[in-house]
Amino acid sequence: MLSNQWTEELPISGIKKFRTVSGGDVNDAYQVETNEDTYFLLRQPKRSADFYQGEIAGLKAFEEANVTAPRVIANGQIEGDAYLLISFLNQGSGKQSDLGRLVAKMHQHYSPNGKFGFDQPSTGSDLTYDNAWCDTWRELFVDQRMDALANELLRKNLWHKKEEQQYQKVRQVMNEELSQHQSKPSLLHGDLWGGNHMFLQDGSPALFDPDALYGDREFDLGVSLVFNAFNDNFYQAYQEVYPLDAGYEQRLKFYSLYLLMVHVNKFGSIYEGGVQRTMNDILSHS
Repeated sequence: MLSNQWTEELPISGIKKFRTVSGGDVNDAYQVETNEDTYFLLRQPKRSADFYQGEIAGLKAFEEANVTAPRVIANGQIEGDAYLLISFLNQGSGKQSDLGRLVAKMHQHYSPNGKFGFDQPSTGSDLTYDNAWCDTWRELFVDQRMDALANELLRKNLWHKKEEQQYQKVRQVMNEELSQHQSKPSLLHGDLWGGNHMFLQDGSPALFDPDALYGDREFDLGVSLVFNAFNDNFYQAYQEVYPLDAGYEQRLKFYSLYLLMVHVNKFGSIYEGGVQRTMNDILSHS
């Protein structure tokens, strides 16, 4: 628990209660009640305030796109710890179809410069991507992300020659497919799994914990498939609002593979079976 001296430096007054809550596997997280409002506090020990710049930029992009999400209240450093104070969203229940429509609406908000990337790096996993602006989605996804992931798995001896050779075959399929596909730089959540959405007390959906970038919208949907957290109503409603282009079934596998590789890098070989099955599936349908 945080000390009274630490909490006194927060830029809010009238604090009544602190409660430790789930904040994922990256941050210490707290619910903070004051006389006026309730907040969500994220803390990263022994890091500078700019640790949260990517998340802040993502939340502000959501706000500009009119996507329901927490709003940034304050960010700084206290006693050598980075913190981010955001609005607290009260949980309720709702419909997956409404969530699908919200994601489709977010994906219709496009990059202001017409390119793929983001102004802040991605630091949501054990590997940082700089999100450097690119003219094509293929460059950003294959060259910047997938190749970096593959190289890291090799460096850690989580992959060996066999896996690297198979990846090179998959890489060729991805390059060919994405070079032909007409991508648009949509605002993406960047980490759209079941733990990063909720429904509010009025039943409306909300997104949080973004790893935002501007990229092909199929990226979010491919990531969303990995842990089966979204039902058919979600995908049907999405398609009704913003239909996917022909051939999307194969491309979604690229992004499921990405998330599985991220998990191998972070958690080890427990996810390697999923990686192998997905690569085999991509190659068998190429």
